[in-house]
Amino acid sequence: MIKNTFEIVREFLEFELFRIDEYSLKVYTIAVILAVFVITKMILWLIKITIFNKQKLKGQDLGNTYALFQIIKYVVWVIAFAYILETIGVKITVLIAGSAALLVGIGLGLQQTFNDVISGIILLSERSIKVEDILEIDGDIVRIQEIGLRTSTGTNRDEITIIIPNSLITTNKVINWSHQSKKTRFKINVGVAYGSDVDLVMKILKESTMEHTDITDKNLVDIRFCDFGNSSLDFQILFFSENIFRIEKEKSDIRKIINRKFIENNISIPFPQMDVHIQKK
Repeated sequence: MIKNTFEIVREFLEFELFRIDEYSLKVYTIAVILAVFVITKMILWLIKITIFNKQKLKGQDLGNTYALFQIIKYVVWVIAFAYILETIGVKITVLIAGSAALLVGIGLGLQQTFNDVISGIILLSERSIKVEDILEIDGDIVRIQEIGLRTSTGTNRDEITIIIPNSLITTNKVINWSHQSKKTRFKINVGVAYGSDVDLVMKILKESTMEHTDITDKNLVDIRFCDFGNSSLDFQILFFSENIFRIEKEKSDIRKIINRKFIENNISIPFPQMDVHIQKK
């Protein structure tokens, strides 16, 4: 009975699905391909669980751990794909040698794509940009969520998902707000009408800034009298905050406090004015 079962299984695996000249595709080949795919997924799942658990236990940087896993994932899939090609009868060395001219043509046509892929490898290996980093790209503030082989994905302050070609990150000027200490210095410009009490204005600006709960170090809040503007006395508020991604909301809150205190103290914010003198002849 067992022998008959083995015979049936063997005959099923040896069943020929189709044949082209000397090449034939059997059920056994399909089974091996599926097994390689499943085993590869399981191996990657175990590796992911292991390295991310290790990251949590040792408090390692999440971005570094993600970059390491991405590199491992690509290497494992390349090995698995090469084995699948060998299984179906395609010799990798012969394929590469025979398609060299074709690869050159494809490379010229897909030059930008290859550039993005190489940039992705650089990002993952250098780890100059990591997951959860906050970048300023083309004037837009983006929090990186995923670094892929060709593109990276992030969200901006409007919660819009942005897909960024990796070459844009590696070849352009990019500000990484996360590379420095957690707190960053920001500034708010304020103008008041001529004739205002400068000392009172500076006091109100400092009090208004220090009232906000997200200000990191209130001792480092600095108020500067910058210039005599065309229509106003110009001041600048300098403060530190860890809320880099939502800093515009924080600035808005501080401006509201300033506006309220200005109204309470009869300090006006001027609008540009122009005097026109008409000379009669």
